[in-house]
Amino acid sequence: MIKKLDFYIIKKFLGTFGFMIAAFIVILVVFDISENVDDLVKSKAPISGIVLDYYLNFAIQFGTILSSFIIFLTIIWFTSKMAQKSEVIAILSGGVSYKRFMRPYFIASSILVLVSLALSHYIVPKSNKDKLDFELKYLKEAINIDDKNIHREVEPGVIAHFYQFIPSQMGGTNFSLEKWEKGKLTYKLISTGATFNPEKKSWTINNAQVRSFLPDGSENVRFVLRIDTVLPMDMDTFGLRPETVGTMNTEELTDFIEVQKKAGSGKIAEFEIEKYSRTANAFSIYILTLIGVTIASRKSRGGTGLHLLLAVVIGFIFIFISRFAAVSAMTIGLPASIAVWIPNSIFLPIGVYLYKVAQK
Repeated sequence: MIKKLDFYIIKKFLGTFGFMIAAFIVILVVFDISENVDDLVKSKAPISGIVLDYYLNFAIQFGTILSSFIIFLTIIWFTSKMAQKSEVIAILSGGVSYKRFMRPYFIASSILVLVSLALSHYIVPKSNKDKLDFELKYLKEAINIDDKNIHREVEPGVIAHFYQFIPSQMGGTNFSLEKWEKGKLTYKLISTGATFNPEKKSWTINNAQVRSFLPDGSENVRFVLRIDTVLPMDMDTFGLRPETVGTMNTEELTDFIEVQKKAGSGKIAEFEIEKYSRTANAFSIYILTLIGVTIASRKSRGGTGLHLLLAVVIGFIFIFISRFAAVSAMTIGLPASIAVWIPNSIFLPIGVYLYKVAQK
């Protein structure tokens, strides 16, 4: 049963968290406004779009990203104040075990973990999509791709190639398309370029040489000035914005990763980190809760300030390890499904140790 002690701590936990995350978001919004106000004025973005499409989704996005760290600061802040007022000592000396004392913290944490999972997997991607649509219309410049000789397997046995892909022109130069069957080239198209038609979802290919390789070993060659055709690829196949991955819910992202693997994309690790971190980041709340309570529940001469300093240091170390693991997955081939859980795997034993030596 949830008793008065539970309600007291849960109320402090969730109330302080709500205040702190609101304060952080307001600060971030102020900085973002100061940075983008000129662009918003020049682009003549409507006020309703700025508030609802951009800053509301901005708050949802960054609130979710920062939630684990803010929850950690929240626990340190109000638990340390309780400790300095001798409330923790009074609770424990009244016959409440340390394990029982921690129960309301994990009840509140469980609520936040469930909310974080729902946000990360489903709500934030939709929010990011609305925000990105606004940015593309009023803030962001056209994407540029520096890579040359881009190859993608758009279907099993079908290889598309651009020497250079130019998203702002909805196409690229020196386009070719090959079809392979049982290890043999059966069709090859070479052209000066191809352009995507978003309304018709089709491609226009100019000045094409089409070669068909027949089973008897002969070739059929023809030249075509213009071809309008539907191909199993679109703009995202060659000119994907990094932010676009964050607009997909987990099911869509899983399907997208499979398509990119078949296409030979070199960014699979980056996409998988986005997918797996949505769950790992949510469960880090439990570990940070364990560490936060065990640190802040001890009354110290340094008071709340010392506890907050420890929280900031631990938070930065946690973020550094997270980024290091992500870079390792993208550079040395460490599986993303393992890399995203490395910070949790390191800090969980630390939390268990701090719990064992905590002042009970």
